[in-house]
Amino acid sequence: MARPEINRRQFLRAVAGTTAAVGAAALAGPGLGVANAANGVLIPRGKIGIQLFTIRNLVSSLGFRAVFEELSRMGYRQIEFAGYTSPAEPGITPAQIRQLLDDNGLQGIGGHRGLNNFRNDMQAELDIAETLGLPYIGTANEPVSSANRTVAGYQAAAEEFNRFGAAAAERGIKWYHHNHQNEFRFANDDPSVRLYDLLLSETDPKLVYLEMDIYWAHVGQHIAPGFEPADYVRNNIRRYPLFHAKDGERAQNTNGYNIVEFGAGDIDYAGFFRSIGAKGPHYSLYEQDNAPNTPAELGGAFGAAERSYQAMSGLRG
Repeated sequence: MARPEINRRQFLRAVAGTTAAVGAAALAGPGLGVANAANGVLIPRGKIGIQLFTIRNLVSSLGFRAVFEELSRMGYRQIEFAGYTSPAEPGITPAQIRQLLDDNGLQGIGGHRGLNNFRNDMQAELDIAETLGLPYIGTANEPVSSANRTVAGYQAAAEEFNRFGAAAAERGIKWYHHNHQNEFRFANDDPSVRLYDLLLSETDPKLVYLEMDIYWAHVGQHIAPGFEPADYVRNNIRRYPLFHAKDGERAQNTNGYNIVEFGAGDIDYAGFFRSIGAKGPHYSLYEQDNAPNTPAELGGAFGAAERSYQAMSGLRG
């Protein structure tokens, strides 16, 4: 693949100051407890990844090559995809992206795709996942529309997820679902049934895996109280190979939180990781929806990614 032309001055401006910006104030979120840590790391360094949606502006403007080089330098080891194209590298193929992963010591761990992608051409999605070496492929779509948050609606969604999981399993790939907050609501037609519990019970644990977005689970807890996010993982440890490590600062709004850099928020990540049990089965993927809005003087989205990696790798219990 021909190396794309990159404006190096622009690139250096984008990453300038990221290391210097990693300071005590940036890392000392109240949920971390890093300063008094004595019990070892809670997220193994070799299992810290990133969801590329976090730095989508940089994937778009710089391309996969430059982004992978910088993420590898920071210490990230896993990449979760949010698409397979970049305007900076027109025509790039999954095979070429795989080569860039390999060149930078990175592992493709998963990819978010819309439910209609799987409905329309499951095998094409699995072909791409196979080329990229992804052990997991899945969706961040809510299983049903808001109007169909019923017991029957979620039962039908679980049946569809089982079919997706079976098709993926035939290719040696595991299919997963990523939650937002609404999955934790109660069914429209039965206020005694939490929809996430129904999805968990109706899907085959050998076919359908789960990626807990810890931030959105806490938002779910805010809007529909009565559960602890960590309990789901502790009670179903092998169903949760992937986490989204997204931090939130408490706020007086509908969600109860605002998204912030990892380590700068109020979510008790140390408590979460201490309570779930074994660390080995899980990969923790940093995601921050608003990272592209990080000011240039703080290093932009790359600065947020570097500070968040340092906070994740320094998290101790």
